[in-house]
Amino acid sequence: MANHKSALKRAKQNTIRRQRNKTVRTRVKNVVKDVRLAAGGQPGDQVVSSLNLAKSVIDTAAKKGVIHPKTAARKISRLSKLVNKISA
Repeated sequence: MANHKSALKRAKQNTIRRQRNKTVRTRVKNVVKDVRLAAGGQPGDQVVSSLNLAKSVIDTAAKKGVIHPKTAARKISRLSKLVNKISA
């Protein structure tokens, strides 16, 4: 464990940030899963609305620095490609 006051503070900050990032990362995984499940058998308008929600959540995660911006772009691109293939 940390011995200096600044190191103790840093350890506490890391713990708080790790928990916050974990919730954001879990939310990203859940919205991606929702889009994929919706693409499996729901009407097109519901799939598009779930895609728009997923884009928003993924972009927010990238903006917060939880995931890399290129990772966010890749996820959005793949989901959009899936939805476009289904709706076409």
